[in-house]
Amino acid sequence: MSDNIIQLNEDLIKHDLKDLVRSSVEETLNALLDKEADELVNTQKYERSCDRQGYRSGHYKRNFQTSAGDVELKVPKLKGVPFETAIIERYRRRESSVEEALIEMYLAGVSVRRVEDITEALWGTKVSPATISNLNKKAYEHIENWRSRPLSDEYPYVYVDGVYLKRIWGGEVQNVSILVAIGVSSDGFREIIGAAEGMKEDKESWRSFFVWLRGTHRCPAHHR
Repeated sequence: MSDNIIQLNEDLIKHDLKDLVRSSVEETLNALLDKEADELVNTQKYERSCDRQGYRSGHYKRNFQTSAGDVELKVPKLKGVPFETAIIERYRRRESSVEEALIEMYLAGVSVRRVEDITEALWGTKVSPATISNLNKKAYEHIENWRSRPLSDEYPYVYVDGVYLKRIWGGEVQNVSILVAIGVSSDGFREIIGAAEGMKEDKESWRSFFVWLRGTHRCPAHHR
């Protein structure tokens, strides 16, 4: 096996999560654009209201390039009120921070605080708990699905290591310790099969990680 499989590092982890992060960026931006359109027309989709200022009229698709790959934006079309958004520009300014936060969430689990960080950075102001909850369900549900997915493949080799990722928000930089397991299948395919935030790389942390990994992912008994 190549050395870069054994020597886990931040760049390797980011590369393996690139497609997942791109999908989450797409979902996040589209969810916020949709909410912004609803607020502009002063009502939810399809709701009738005497003080309604505008109407939803579908959407148009727009390709948007990010460092994680191209995403497809579904930009709302409105009637009776112009749709002008600053979300895309805010994302361009905070792209690195948003993607770092998403990587952390894939590896360490969805955090309400992290959802708040991302939402407020892109929305521009503090948003309601209901909005956070809704975005959490809509845009980040598949993060937990991916983290707890059953593993059907067999991995003759499993490499584990502790990796420190930088958490950057509001000018503050923190190192986050992540315990990572990468499985290599018999045909050489490499896959992150488990990750969890670890306060320190001691015996108890690793024991808990392996118990979680085996129980959550139902790893085949003969993995090693």
